[in-house]
Amino acid sequence: MMKRFILVIIMMISTLGVYSFTSNTLDAKKTSYASYYHDRFNGRKTASGEIFDNSKFTAANRTLPFGTNVKVTNLKNGKEVIVRINDRGPYHSSRSLDMSKAAFDEIGDINHGTIPVEYEIVD
Repeated sequence: MMKRFILVIIMMISTLGVYSFTSNTLDAKKTSYASYYHDRFNGRKTASGEIFDNSKFTAANRTLPFGTNVKVTNLKNGKEVIVRINDRGPYHSSRSLDMSKAAFDEIGDINHGTIPVEYEIVD
């Protein structure tokens, strides 16, 4: 009887442990660097199939699903913007987001190519 009880406890702990790792990875805040799209990409098709517009608040990420809304916070000044993922990239290992020029300009200075950011998924 005691062995069965211990086995049930171990199974419960294992199940809760696996659940906690899978449920929090997508919702966690992440820090990285963000850059912005050059004007030459205006009018080109994104990986999601929509036409890129540098005046909209959109961004590219390598793994987040298309249509995901992400709150991006500039770590230097605390300014925030919400962008929608509609493209894949950036393809530079030190950056996690390529933002439209309008979104980047909302929280940072476009005279600087990259800014340190924290980002998280929002509903």
